[in-house]
Amino acid sequence: MRAKLLISLILLFGTSFAAAQSLEERMRTAAGAYERNDYATAIAIWRPLAEQGNAEAQTLLGAMYWSGEGVPRDHREAARWYLRAAEQGYARAQNDIGFMYGFGEGIPPHDDVQAYKWISLAIMRYTAKNQDRLDQAAKDLATLKARMTPAQIAEAERLIRQWEAPR
Repeated sequence: MRAKLLISLILLFGTSFAAAQSLEERMRTAAGAYERNDYATAIAIWRPLAEQGNAEAQTLLGAMYWSGEGVPRDHREAARWYLRAAEQGYARAQNDIGFMYGFGEGIPPHDDVQAYKWISLAIMRYTAKNQDRLDQAAKDLATLKARMTPAQIAEAERLIRQWEAPR
């Protein structure tokens, strides 16, 4: 009985590990294809992962729509993917959707409160390996703050406090 339980546990954890490796490998393959301008391959890998809820794939697909690489340039579609990933707590997507709310296109209407919220959340989540993005986000936040009223800033801060990343 113990042997069967042990074998079941090994199979369960081994399968989970293989699935994680498989995801990492697929992401690496897609990134390599993207770097070679093989956008069709990158999209073929990232889109299903994005549709399954992978925040990194959602963000990368959003970036492709933002710039029109391998897909028609469509800022509304970029915003849709960024927002899905941002709602999961993915810092780059939070930064990108915040930028779109405050400075970009694809999010009607322009909304400095939402921009401030998302960029602030990104700043809280970026790590040292994302220092360039963190520095730019801090500059963008300062620009936003300079044009916002105290009431708008207070509302954005309230939204930040209320926001919870999914568990």
